[in-house]
Amino acid sequence: MNNDNQILKVSDLIVDFPIFGGIMQKEVDAVHAVRKVSFDLLKGETLGIVGESGSGKSTLGNAILNVLKLTAPDVHIDGEIFLNINDGSVDILNLEKNEMKQYRKHIQMIFQDPYSSLNPRMLVKDIIKESLDINSVLTESQKMEKVFWLLDKVGLSSEQSGRYPHEFSGGQRQRIGIARALATEPEIIIADEPVSALDVSIQAQIINLMMDLQKEFELSILFIAHDLSVVKHISDRVGVMNLGELVEINKTSDIFNNPMHSYTKELLRAIPEPDPIGREERKKKRLSSK
Repeated sequence: MNNDNQILKVSDLIVDFPIFGGIMQKEVDAVHAVRKVSFDLLKGETLGIVGESGSGKSTLGNAILNVLKLTAPDVHIDGEIFLNINDGSVDILNLEKNEMKQYRKHIQMIFQDPYSSLNPRMLVKDIIKESLDINSVLTESQKMEKVFWLLDKVGLSSEQSGRYPHEFSGGQRQRIGIARALATEPEIIIADEPVSALDVSIQAQIINLMMDLQKEFELSILFIAHDLSVVKHISDRVGVMNLGELVEINKTSDIFNNPMHSYTKELLRAIPEPDPIGREERKKKRLSSK
């Protein structure tokens, strides 16, 4: 990686899910989930990845975390994913399971469903402390002090740490998930549809929280979503995926004001227009450009 501002560089990434058939259950075909995708993630930026269901955007996030290669050996993965941290540059896809543990602290994930991503049998303090038990040399008292500090950072109190996940609302659970992701002090956060399961009013709160935390902790965020209005609000750049391909990537303002790819234009036309006057103006502009 030649650019000092790059913290992650993905080159020609391919992810194929094999399809087995016949009496011998041999591989007869494959689902091409990610097709030669290349991009970089810069230090301190939010890169939005958008696309419809089945576009490959979530598979892309899982590939970067290396969970597919480590847990699903039948999946075909090729390409390079270079992580650039203080220790130097390393290709994540070349790491074995035991080697990946030391790098996992640098990349954490915020999941889509705040209900299923938290262990219902664990107290909140233990959910957050779990990653510290694996990746930290802190004493127990220091770990708990950090847990309380993280809860405060995401807008929860230390008094709530002794509760179970079911005692919290959806928005509060996602705050817990964010605190858990921050526990290892990662450089990169992969947020996979982090607000899609929440009410619209709560979505704005979580997005604003993530933006504040990004500035405070100098995080790089890969923000995966299908909601273009959310992506527009949080992202510095936007990449558009369709059928496993990254068809366009550019600054957010350029994507929304001057899209180049036909698929990007179709996605933008599908955004609901609450202002009927604005809708008519956009319609006239499209007609005049034909």
